[in-house]
Amino acid sequence: MLKKIISASLVASSLVAAAPVFAATTPSAAQVSCVGSAVNTRETAIDAAIATYTQAISSAYTARASALQQAYAMTPGNGVIKKAIKSAWAIFTSSMKSARKSWLSSRKSAWATFRSSVKTCKAPGVSTDSANSGSEASGG
Repeated sequence: MLKKIISASLVASSLVAAAPVFAATTPSAAQVSCVGSAVNTRETAIDAAIATYTQAISSAYTARASALQQAYAMTPGNGVIKKAIKSAWAIFTSSMKSARKSWLSSRKSAWATFRSSVKTCKAPGVSTDSANSGSEASGG
């Protein structure tokens, strides 16, 4: 029993002695500003990327609607309507995939640039909100 008490107090005292080592230092105003600038750059890039993505999605739907309208206005025979419908949907699917791929690439790039920039700030204890990157729109 005495050995357990001694062991526990040794562990506790070593943790107390190590506490100052683990204490966070206060970042300078320049370091915080550096992180803020990196966040602003990231958010600007993401904003532009999502605007491009939503425009591409909107264009894909508009083009599909127009192509389907044209398909159903064709004179029946020889499967032309069916071919036109199939083509409209194939182009739509391709456009959607392309838009999603572009969005995901842009998002990934914005976050990679941010992470790289934040490292150069060397700001201890400043929350960089990187853990929230999973909250981004998935694009699908």
